[in-house]
Order: sequence, then C-alpha cells, then structure tokens
Amino acid sequence: VGLFETLETGSPSVEYLLMQWSKQLLLNSQLLQLHVPQVYGQQQQLTTNGPSQKCNVDGSVKIACGEPGLNATHCEAINCCFDGQYCYYGRTVTVQCTRDGQFVLVVAKDATLPRLSLDSVSLLGENGPCGPVDSNAAFAIYQFPVTACGTHLGAHLVYENKMTSSYEVGMGPLGAITRDSYYELYFQCRYYAMSIGALTIRHYANDPPLPVVAPGPLRVELRIGNGQCATKGCVEGEAAYTSYYKDTDYPVVKVLREPVYVEVRILERSDPNIVLTLGHCWATSSPNPFSVPQCPYKDDRYLTTLVPVERSPAVPFPTHYKRFVLKMFAFVDTTSMVYIHCSTAVCHPSNPQCRSLAPPESAVVSSGGVVFIEMA
Repeated sequence: VGLFETLETGSPSVEYLLMQWSKQLLLNSQLLQLHVPQVYGQQQQLTTNGPSQKCNVDGSVKIACGEPGLNATHCEAINCCFDGQYCYYGRTVTVQCTRDGQFVLVVAKDATLPRLSLDSVSLLGENGPCGPVDSNAAFAIYQFPVTACGTHLGAHLVYENKMTSSYEVGMGPLGAITRDSYYELYFQCRYYAMSIGALTIRHYANDPPLPVVAPGPLRVELRIGNGQCATKGCVEGEAAYTSYYKDTDYPVVKVLREPVYVEVRILERSDPNIVLTLGHCWATSSPNPFSVPQCPYKDDRYLTTLVPVERSPAVPFPTHYKRFVLKMFAFVDTTSMVYIHCSTAVCHPSNPQCRSLAPPESAVVSSGGVVFIEMA
C-alpha cells in the first residue's frame, strides 16, 4: 500500500513524500537495457509539470516503468504513465530503493522548467559507481549501493544522499545567459525489519531568475479617461478607461460632481516584477504641483475611489497601473483650472518599502488642465 504524505514545513517549495512497496523495475528491451533487483518504494512525483505534460514523452526516449504487462490502473498506482500498451516514466525525477541495498535514480531532463542539464547531475560522492549507468537524450539512470557515492548512514539504517544539477553560463555580446535550472534533491532509503521505505525531499535553493530588464530611466504618465458606453448594459467605470484625452485635448471641461477617471501607468516596460505605487494624489489651481491651495487625495476618502486593474490584452501587466475616480464638488470657484498630481514610485514587490504610502525616491506626475463648470 502506498502512503502519500505532505508535511507543512512553512515553505511551499519543500515537499515530503513517503512511499512504501512497489514492483520489480524492468526497462523496455527496445529502449534501454537495464535490469535491477526487486525494487521497493513508489515512484516520486517531483516534476513541476501537470499530469498531461508529465506524460508527454516522445516515443524514442520512453523508458518502461514497473514489470511488463502492467495495466493502466496498476501503472497509475505507481505514479507512472500509461499509453495504452505499456507503462513508462514521465518527465519527473524517480527515486527507488531495492531490497539488496541499491539506490535507483531516474532523472528526466524536463523535470523542471528551464530544463535540467543532465551532464551536470552529480551526487555527494564522485568516486565509484556514481555516474549514470545508462542514458538517452531525455533521461539519465543511476544505480549504486546505498553505502556508495557519499551516502550518509543515519539511525535505524537510514541512508541519505543528494543529487544536484547545476547550470551552464554562456557569455554573449550583451553579457552572461543561462537556459538551465539549478536543482537539488535529497533522497533516503530507510530499511526496517519488515519493509523498505523511500523518502525524497525537493529543495529549491534559489528563486527563479528574474525576467530580462532593460536599463534606463523609468517613465510614468498620468492621464484622464474619456471612454463612453455605447451598448446597453455597459459599465461606465470600465468603459471610461478604454480611451484617453490626448495632450492636444487639454484643457478639458468637466461638470462639477461629474466623475473624473484618472490612470497612472509605467511606460515602455515589460518586467512583470515591478510595481507602481502611489504615495498620494492632489489637485492644485496651477501646473505647479507644490502650489497652494491644494485639494488632498490622501485624506479624501469620500470623494475618491480606487479602481482595481485586471489583466487584459490592453493591460498585460496590471501592477504597472493605478486607477482611481474623483468627483470635484468645489475648488476656489466654479471656473477654476485644476491640475491633478500624484507622487509615484516603482519598486520590486519583495522590497518592504514597496507597499508604503510614501516610498523613497518618488517622483511627481501631473495631468493637463481641467476646467470644472457648474451646470445651471
């Protein structure tokens, strides 16, 4: 009976899978010729691929899983893939323990994205039978005694080892680049009086590399939406952000108490890991953002409403946008020219100051003039 157990460790990148009992491992004679003793320990699901992606293995590199003649039910029970004819390993990493004290480790190149570099896979020890016993373009197979390759002996006959896959760094005209994943896998064989168990621990030592970014100054723009509803059932607040006033349209005329749809956005950037923040926004009667009097957005909770920004074809990076709606009730007099200003900052979400109301190194962005009139 296989036992699958996930333990809460406080880190979503570490999984513990405890398995018992399996079938004899035989590799398809038409693919790779490898025969090992009777194997105990259910196959480990360590790939980041979904079920359909895991089993998408090219026929030329398939490796049979379990003993010949397994049906789909038994194949799925040992966490392998079934194509209607035979059982085979998916795009994952499999650890098995044999009754005669052997580790069997099957590593798929596509276990991670970016792919693993099979040539860089190593164990704790480099001497003896620590290299792959067989391989093809997509898989590497290791088999070695539990006492070899730097394996540590724990209490109650617990043998532990570690597999690592490093990455190759290539130098190009614009700098260094890598297309491989760094991967670590801790695995154990536990021998008891009546059974054999296998334990694997997956550990991601580093976060995935950040997307490529371009150097240079960041540009932020404040603009006012002027989209109109043209169909029945249209939501005015959503339609307003489908088009915007151009520079040549200013000054624009608004009626007092009419909603003003404001958007602040980052220009010419495609990095999903940067976030636009607003310190506060306010209005003045001159283009100078520091002139007085001012109508503060910061404390104007009743007249200003933040608008959530959802991903769409027009907005591929929602964190690059901030939207809000304001209604001007009175400002100096009913024909004043009003300018809207916001203090902005761009930061990485991992920075604790990214969420502060007054982030450091902020810049001020402003709108064109808006004339508010009182309707008779």
